Amino acid sequence: MAAPLIVSLPDDNLLTDLAHLTPALGEDSVTFVRWVLDGPAPAPHLDIVVPPYQGSADWSRLAGVSIGLVQSQSIGYDGIGPLLPAGVVYANAASVHETATAELALALLLASQRGIDDFVRQAEIGEWRGARRPSLADRTVLLLGYGGVGAAVERRLAGFEVARVIRVASRARTDARGQVHGIDELPAVLPDAEVVVIATPLNDSTRGLVGATELALLPDDALVVNVARGPVLDTAAVLAEAGRLRFGLDVTDPEPLPAEHPLWTAPGVVISPHVGGAASAMEPRMARLLRRQIDHLLAGEEPENVIFRT
Repeated sequence: MAAPLIVSLPDDNLLTDLAHLTPALGEDSVTFVRWVLDGPAPAPHLDIVVPPYQGSADWSRLAGVSIGLVQSQSIGYDGIGPLLPAGVVYANAASVHETATAELALALLLASQRGIDDFVRQAEIGEWRGARRPSLADRTVLLLGYGGVGAAVERRLAGFEVARVIRVASRARTDARGQVHGIDELPAVLPDAEVVVIATPLNDSTRGLVGATELALLPDDALVVNVARGPVLDTAAVLAEAGRLRFGLDVTDPEPLPAEHPLWTAPGVVISPHVGGAASAMEPRMARLLRRQIDHLLAGEEPENVIFRT
């Protein structure tokens, strides 16, 4: 009989969630150990390493350890590649965070459109002041980035009677829903957008993708929602356009946003502290992904979501 897989987990939550999946994983097939990458590895060989979610993992701890797969709990992987030692297979958590991130994108969108941020401030001083605000219905929405999160946002827009959805991705193509514009077409489609949802990965081609030139193309009172990464949207350009445009930001540059930063008080800016994936939907989806990865390795198959092979 083959030796059981050794899988390191950063806490007991994943182990608890895995226990609810059927069929159960027997001790003869998988052994789980605790490791948060803050000390020496618990074994010279680990088949799967799951780092902490948004934690301060010491990636140098992977050096000298035989590892089959590093399974991240995040979708984003910017800046990770140079930190990994040679010989590591790294997979991201596609399929885990799309649902919660799309929910937050819609929450920021609706809060800004309907003035929820203003109403909360008025409630704090007991002020009853109505206002007519733009609906989401009948708006033209541009999705900048059409991966898992962008597609999840589009599905949720279906019930809001939007006038039109413009989809922009790294390359032009046609799918079952119609046209997807290439990123080179962005200047041509921005003037039609009343709402923009940014959901691209952060890489060399998307850093600063939306700056002063792009924001200037948007019509007055357009809303820009960023659930991607802070550096995709130029902060100086946001501050320059705040007031003419509105912004819903789950991510910022810098991040965390310092208490004295002008974004906090910029007109028409709603901020949440990078919590797109931080919801109850994460844990069961992460457990299901990890279970699939375990099953792939037990069957001698390639794992899912591989980003790097260092």
